[in-house]
This record gives sequence, C-alpha cells and structure tokens, in this order.
Amino acid sequence: MNNFNSDSLIDSGRNYQAKLLAPFAVLGIRIEEDWLTDIDYLPLNTPTLLPQTSLAKEVYRQLQAYLRNPNFTFDLSLHIGGTVHQQRVWRVIQAIPSGKTISYAEIATQLHSAPRAVGRACGANRLPIVIPCHRVIAKNGGLGGFMNASDGDPLEIKRWLLRHEST
Repeated sequence: MNNFNSDSLIDSGRNYQAKLLAPFAVLGIRIEEDWLTDIDYLPLNTPTLLPQTSLAKEVYRQLQAYLRNPNFTFDLSLHIGGTVHQQRVWRVIQAIPSGKTISYAEIATQLHSAPRAVGRACGANRLPIVIPCHRVIAKNGGLGGFMNASDGDPLEIKRWLLRHEST
C-alpha cells in the first residue's frame, strides 16, 4: 500500500532500489525483476539512495521529470497486482490528465461501482504519482482521503501534488 511509512528505517523487509528526495517526501522505489512494483512516501529525513538498477534509474529519471514538469507522461513497465475492480479503477485514474480531477462518485458511476469501493482501490494503489490517485477527490470538491488517511501528512502530500499540477 502507498502508506506514509514512518517506520521505513526500521522495516528491513523493504528493499528499495532507489530513494528520491521530493519536496513533500522521499520516494522509495521498489523493483522486482523488470517491473516497478512500489513507490512509497517516506519521511523527508530518510536518507536518499541513488538508483541501484537500470530500471530504478529510469523510474528515478521519470519521477524527476514529473517533479520538474507536471505534464510529464510516464512510460514505465508496471507490475500492478490487484483485483479486477482495482485494476479497472487504476486504468480510469491513469487516464486523468495532469491538472484535472475527478470524484470518487464519478469513477464509481463509470464503473457501475460504489464510491467507497473506488476509494478502497485508491488506497490499495502501490504506484502513486504514476497511477495518480491524488487526482481523485470528494464529490463536493474536497480532498477526500489519500493513502487511507483523512488528515495529516498524506493530505499535505495530496495538496502539494494538486498544486504542482495546477501551475
């Protein structure tokens, strides 16, 4: 899950192939074989790590390009494990252009689903930014949740990403 991982330095089970400093967090990049499998938001005081593999180098480069230009289009090999419903939600989310938002309810209507199920799929997204769940908001225009949270650091990250894309 793309939770804000404050225990990342203690969690030896997380082997990152790169850690990129962003204005809002350190992005922990995980690769398995030839697939990007996870991007975690780590605390800003997490030590960075230069890419350890050629794919990690490409992911790192593309994330840097997005941080410079919010209209950058990702072109990565993704390993997206999830239910059929989650994958349908993630495909809809990947089609949302930078600078635009859509509500959980609108996605639910498109997929003949429920807003909470869409929210759960967003919370299960392991590739934030690349699959831009931050572009999904509440029906009333509010932020809604992010990374299974309704306040705190995750919503600050969502605010930063949306501001970045609105410039």
